[in-house]
Amino acid sequence: MSIDQASAAAIRIRESTLDPAHAVFDRVQPAGEPLLWEIRKGQTLRIVDVEGNQAADVIFYNRHDTDEHYSATDTMLQQGGIYLTTGSVLYSNAGRPMLTIVADTCGRHDTLGGACAAESNTVRYALAKKFMHSCRDNYLHAIQHSDSGLSKADLVPNINFFMNVPVTAQGELTFADGVSAPGKYVEMRAEMDLYGLLSNCPQLNNPCNAYNPTPVRILIWD
Repeated sequence: MSIDQASAAAIRIRESTLDPAHAVFDRVQPAGEPLLWEIRKGQTLRIVDVEGNQAADVIFYNRHDTDEHYSATDTMLQQGGIYLTTGSVLYSNAGRPMLTIVADTCGRHDTLGGACAAESNTVRYALAKKFMHSCRDNYLHAIQHSDSGLSKADLVPNINFFMNVPVTAQGELTFADGVSAPGKYVEMRAEMDLYGLLSNCPQLNNPCNAYNPTPVRILIWD
């Protein structure tokens, strides 16, 4: 059995009862664009895949101490799996819960594939792709135009919401067609005050978004 098959059983679909009309924050983030925003402890965050199979690359930080951030390794070790779904807890590098996934209509979110960058565009695709718009560039743009105190050194492995990255029995990552669809969403309860750093992935070379970046929607409820 491959790692992908072993982890598939972790998919847990759950609908939310929250009404978008009651959200205190509601933003449609354009295709390929970055965003840095605040989330308060106890609030519920929903990220919506508006048109389907759009990767939303996100890193979370403790808003009062940005040295504490989302940790892919702590999260995978604590939950014993490589995919995120309903019930998954996102842990920080200090071993503390940052967010809990309370609803999920997609069922699988990637922790391993990372964010595209000039270097990965070159390695995965072609030298000519090096200077294409990338998630790492998006992150840098967002933090340089903020007063968050974040810097280039704070960029760490991210979550790829709605992205499908199966792992073979040999441990190889495969960037596959997405498993999401228009209107699918993931919803999380914040366990501390946070910054969310989003790159709405601009990648044009990956089948996960049918080579067509599209918007995502971000909602927050008190």
